[in-house]
Amino acid sequence: MASPAFDDYLKTVYAHTEWQDSPITPSQLAAALGIAPSSVTEMVKKLSAAGLVSHQPYGAVRLTDAGLERALGMVRRHRLIETWLVQEFGYAWHEVHDEAEVLEHTISDRLLEGINARLGHPRFDPHGDAIPDSRGHVERVPFVLLADAQPGHTGRVLRVSDRDPELLQALEDAGITVGVELTASADGILLGDAPIPLPQGAADAVWLTGQKISDVQ
Repeated sequence: MASPAFDDYLKTVYAHTEWQDSPITPSQLAAALGIAPSSVTEMVKKLSAAGLVSHQPYGAVRLTDAGLERALGMVRRHRLIETWLVQEFGYAWHEVHDEAEVLEHTISDRLLEGINARLGHPRFDPHGDAIPDSRGHVERVPFVLLADAQPGHTGRVLRVSDRDPELLQALEDAGITVGVELTASADGILLGDAPIPLPQGAADAVWLTGQKISDVQ
């Protein structure tokens, strides 16, 4: 069943657990999509009936195998389009999310694969998010959210959330972009040996390479 609304829900459920383990609740899903909880309840029932999510009343929403496959297809579309807009049209990384939200529902599979070939089959989008391949495989490396990084932890910026365009601009102004090496400190972060101010909200929007202490104990 072709449905942009279905696809938006599935993509949001997938994204919620991409960088942490807790499944999404209906209230979190409503907040992420900016819609009323009652609307989410009705749509989740439809998704469940279509075999795309599993959900018990008042419980979390989880993707089924079929739902995951469809979500990964939409994620692939979204991230390839974001990469295309940056590399081919000169968009800044804080400008592409909303454009991709529209285009991902309109371009054909043929055009999408043409974009992929044109870009040289990129593995990551401008924000560091992995682009699933045509089989739905996603590349993974160990990561730690900056807010969870212990003082002294050094890693390169692996991913930056694209949810807040103003924060993306502030991070770029501070020199914090994908691939830059940072060190967490008790007072903030170091870029090389120099302390730099951390924009508000950045600690919960930046992921570094490495692992949390709890993951290795």
